[in-house]
Amino acid sequence: MPHWFRVAFLAALLPVAACSGGHGGSSPAASTHELTGAMAPAFELEPVGGGEPVGPGKFQGKVVVVDFWATWCEPCRDSFPAYQRLVDKFGGRVVVLGVSVDENESGIPAFKADTGVSFPLVWDREQSVAGAYKPAKMPTSYVIDQKGLIRHVHEGFHPGDDAEIERIVTGLL
Repeated sequence: MPHWFRVAFLAALLPVAACSGGHGGSSPAASTHELTGAMAPAFELEPVGGGEPVGPGKFQGKVVVVDFWATWCEPCRDSFPAYQRLVDKFGGRVVVLGVSVDENESGIPAFKADTGVSFPLVWDREQSVAGAYKPAKMPTSYVIDQKGLIRHVHEGFHPGDDAEIERIVTGLL
């Protein structure tokens, strides 16, 4: 696919290309996203660095957080430790899948090392997963219940959002 097409496609897909959040300001309320209450779109992508393809369907019976992010997004960098704490706190009952929308995968291993996360990071090479989920900004997280329904969509990441996300996940366990 030509570079200009990928850039145009991503720009159309993510109309708010800037990250949301970071430091200061008030935390955004959860959006009323069109997928809330719907079955999570299926996907399987190979984790960066190798391994078995993963997607929400691989984790039926667990709460899954599908987090769309990018290496250029500072609030994404801030959110990763919060998601790792969820994985650590709830053991095998909660899974986080980080879906990178970066133009290439070259920066993903360093981002993973810098943030110290152990959850799988995948690269959405063709932007097909982002096309199905339609995140409005970076980061955007989809909290999926044990039956595969999207129960909450969280756009952006601000200080204190980790407590709200943990409350939502806890309520599903």
